[in-house]
Amino acid sequence: MDRSEDDILADELGALAAVSGGSGRLTRLVAKRMRKNVHEIDLVIPLPFDEAVKHVVTMLERAGRAVGPVPTEPGRDQETIRVVAGCGVGGLNPVVVTALVTKGGEHASQVRLRAAAKEGLIKQRAGEKTAVRVAALLST
Repeated sequence: MDRSEDDILADELGALAAVSGGSGRLTRLVAKRMRKNVHEIDLVIPLPFDEAVKHVVTMLERAGRAVGPVPTEPGRDQETIRVVAGCGVGGLNPVVVTALVTKGGEHASQVRLRAAAKEGLIKQRAGEKTAVRVAALLST
């Protein structure tokens, strides 16, 4: 089952609240109504499609933990990988990072990287910062 970014972020923030003694249920409810900071970056990786997918999976696993498969359209040369990474002080602000790897040619693949995080009153721009950090990882 595919979960939306909002659902994943609300669950992650609720779990953090519950661990710290707060109300996880109330936090989930409030988090669903908070604005998101979203940033997308397009990259070209000089690897064939299968190797590019392995590279992206390896790098995203370094950045965070997998949150399950994301369905893609059948018959297309695409693969979607999604993780939850941490940003901000102590890495406590969860960020959903989604990478869509598309076959670009015989020796190159395209990657659309999307990072989304909830924003409170103090703007941390966690989505932007995480997208830039993960794009740098993918470019190595």
